[in-house]
Amino acid sequence: QVQLVESGGGLVQAGGSLRLSCAASGLPFSSYAVGWFRQVPGKEREFVARMGRSEGSTTYAASVKGRFTISRDNAKKTVYLQMNSLKQEDTAVYYCAAASAWNYDYWGRGTQVNVSS
Repeated sequence: QVQLVESGGGLVQAGGSLRLSCAASGLPFSSYAVGWFRQVPGKEREFVARMGRSEGSTTYAASVKGRFTISRDNAKKTVYLQMNSLKQEDTAVYYCAAASAWNYDYWGRGTQVNVSS
């Protein structure tokens, strides 16, 4: 059974940092691209960042580029999202996902990030 489990969310002041982790199990992790998405109540889920099978291949949403960094450790089957210079508008539930091709096959349950003023 495939599982993606996010952790590392919490409450942080604006300007602060958080690092999210997503531990994967039940899939050949190194064969999957990985991504982070976020969602606030009443809005559609929003793309945040993606990393291909190769660590050199990354894509970011314009709203987080330069502040967030996605990385992966294939040995630990874990993907990370380092979030710096956080803003109130970054408040959301953050989800990780894994993709065997372009579309995402598996999703985690999410971790809440709250950024206060």
